[in-house]
Amino acid sequence: MKKRVTGLGGFFFKSKDPKAVRNWYNKHLGLNTDDYGCTFWWNDEKGNKCSTQWSPFDENTEYFKPSEKEFMMNFRVENLVELLKTLKEEGVTVVGEIEEYEYGKFGWILDPEGNKIELWEPIDSAFIS
Repeated sequence: MKKRVTGLGGFFFKSKDPKAVRNWYNKHLGLNTDDYGCTFWWNDEKGNKCSTQWSPFDENTEYFKPSEKEFMMNFRVENLVELLKTLKEEGVTVVGEIEEYEYGKFGWILDPEGNKIELWEPIDSAFIS
């Protein structure tokens, strides 16, 4: 079987005050936060520079829809187009269309409990200056 998930891309959660939460994690846990949360940099088994994102979102965000949950996981994947096709054939609910940005492609699915999962085919080099 081809590799599907290659790692955790990020963890996103709803917050009453995202700025205060980011500041708290910065002050008390030392996270290097910015307007989006905190990016953790690491190297994969081949030595490639990779990232994982931690981000509090506003409690009224629509980004997690159609899920009503307070969080959304993001998984790093290889070949998003092929993976979404395979998942759809397996009966997994695919949400929306693939979106492409300079830092990668994104697609979304729902697990059996209605949790929205973001799948990310990253271009980590886009973050490195």
